[in-house]
Amino acid sequence: MLFDEDKLAMKHVLLYCRQGYEKECAAEIQERAEQIGVFGFAKTQVNQAYVIFECYQAGQAALLLEHVPVRQLIFARQMFASLPLLEELPVSDRVSAIVDALPETLRAGRIWVETPDTNEAKALSKFCRKVTVPLRQALRAKKILSAQEHEKKPVLHVCFVSATSAFVGYSQVQTHAPYPMGILRLKMPKDGPSRSTLKLEEAFHVFIPKDEQEKRLASGLHAVDLGACPGGWTYQLVRHQMFVAAVDHGAMAPHLMETGQVKHVAQDGFTYEPPRKNVYWLVCDMVDKPARVAELMERWAIYGWCVEAIFNLKLPMKSRYKEVQQVLTTLETILLEQGLTGFVLQCKHLYHDRDEVTVHLDLRQVKRQMKSR
Repeated sequence: MLFDEDKLAMKHVLLYCRQGYEKECAAEIQERAEQIGVFGFAKTQVNQAYVIFECYQAGQAALLLEHVPVRQLIFARQMFASLPLLEELPVSDRVSAIVDALPETLRAGRIWVETPDTNEAKALSKFCRKVTVPLRQALRAKKILSAQEHEKKPVLHVCFVSATSAFVGYSQVQTHAPYPMGILRLKMPKDGPSRSTLKLEEAFHVFIPKDEQEKRLASGLHAVDLGACPGGWTYQLVRHQMFVAAVDHGAMAPHLMETGQVKHVAQDGFTYEPPRKNVYWLVCDMVDKPARVAELMERWAIYGWCVEAIFNLKLPMKSRYKEVQQVLTTLETILLEQGLTGFVLQCKHLYHDRDEVTVHLDLRQVKRQMKSR
């Protein structure tokens, strides 16, 4: 531990999420907190793009940071332990007011000045950039912030919800998302067939550790893209020099076909079966009921037709968290009943997702067990 968290005695946790998904984020953190014996209540408003979880006991915010990594949460992009909202910050000197509110026992290595991901809050982005430098200098003068950026120390978060009010706190490197606001910024490729290509690119970054990408996204691997048209997800596979069976009745982008790496299979993705057992990646962004897509993934896993899979589940208008939990629990239960053990299931509401979540199913350990039998 890089500082005494008990002395900070924080009991609020702020979680960023997509605008309109506050209810799902609140339900999830409430459930996860109770599972580890942290009790409190979630506070939020529709479309504010963040949730506040207030613990009943001071100091328990640190327990949530330690035992509930952001990567394990579906609807939260980022989370940090926070002081109560600092309101009526003096326009003449917001910096001093923020610095004076922080416990002197706090020791951070970086500062992220942020806003919730709403159009109203984004209007503060220029202001946030302007205040960052003097805030950083003042924090270093107080030794709350290290003289040089230190990636292994906690990150200090300052989240402005208006020009005169902000949440201030910290996140731990081991459990937070490694991007300001929890958002991985990606640039749309000029030759990308559709914006959906960014969903798979983000999924690769989120689900595959950087030091494993060279092996798990290696050149020459075979992949299948179900519901591929016009080729947004196929584009990412081709980008990694994989050979792709693009399964869809619709037409594929001509420049993808010209690479020689793509075979277009004019067939329904729900009935397609791979002719050979050489598929490493299965990806699927088909629009259908979440339960039906999950059943399709179950079949691919049970028959051993792929090693890893990334697929999207389109969300209903109501009971979105409950629906996702039910589908994932059913998927996991069926795989276990079929004797598949050692698989890893991850799910995230990615920044480039809209009314859907992205799921990663890692079957590498399952495949190794099957080979050893």
